[in-house]
Amino acid sequence: MTTLAVIPARLGSTRLPGKPLVEIGGVPLVVRVLRRVQRCRTIDRVIVAADDERVVEAVSACGAEVVMTPADLASGGDRVAWVARKRPEAGIVLNIQVDDPLVGPDLIDPLVAALEERPDVSLALAAKRIEKEEEIGNPNIVKTVFSRRGEALYFSRSPIPYPRNPGGCWYKHIGPYVYRRELLLQFSAWPRTPLEETESLEMLRLLERGETILVVPVERDTIEIDTPEDVAALERYLREKGDDLL
Repeated sequence: MTTLAVIPARLGSTRLPGKPLVEIGGVPLVVRVLRRVQRCRTIDRVIVAADDERVVEAVSACGAEVVMTPADLASGGDRVAWVARKRPEAGIVLNIQVDDPLVGPDLIDPLVAALEERPDVSLALAAKRIEKEEEIGNPNIVKTVFSRRGEALYFSRSPIPYPRNPGGCWYKHIGPYVYRRELLLQFSAWPRTPLEETESLEMLRLLERGETILVVPVERDTIEIDTPEDVAALERYLREKGDDLL
C-alpha cells in the first residue's frame, strides 16, 4: 500500500480568480505547493487534480503528475476522492489544499505517522495554537477542541471554548487532511449533515456520523491564499524569511 497526496486545483476561485496559477516570486501557486509536498518522506506519489487545461500545462511543465477531473465535481474533497477511487493501491490519501504554499514535511509527515500509530483511526489533521487574539473571533478561522487522546470533539467558526474565565487557549485547524482510502471514499458519498450545513464545515459530517478525527498539534503556522491581500502577505513573508524554492 502506498501514500498518495492529491492537490485539487480549481481555477474558478471567486475571491482570487485563477488562484492556482497566481505567481508568487515567479512560481505559480500550485507549483509551490507541489514542490513542498514532494519533499515529504512519507509521500510515495503526488498528483495534481485539475479542472482546466491551463493548470495541466503549468504542472506538466515542471515534470509532475497531473490529471483532469470532471468539471461537475462539487468540491476539492470530491476531486481527491475521484483520483483515489482510480488508484486502489493508495492506502493513505492526503488532501493538500492548493491555497497552502507553506505546507511542508513538518506539517505532513507527523499526520501520516499519527495514522500509522493509531490503526483504529482513519483521519488525521493538524491544529496550531492561536497566538493572535483577533483570530479567536474570526469566523474564517476554524477552531477545534480535542480530548487528551487528541481526538476531535468539535470544529466551529465560533470561539470554542467560550472564554467565560481567563487562562484558556484556542487551536485552529490548518493544513492537509490525511485519510485512509476507505473512509475518504465513504465520506465523499455521504450526504451533508445538519451541523455541517449550519457551520459549512465538512469535518462535522464525520463527527455527526460518529467517526474519530485525530488532531495533531503543530508548532508552525501557515498563510492561506484566498485574496490578493494574502498574496501580498506571503510575498512579505518570503522576503523576510527567504524563498527556498528559488
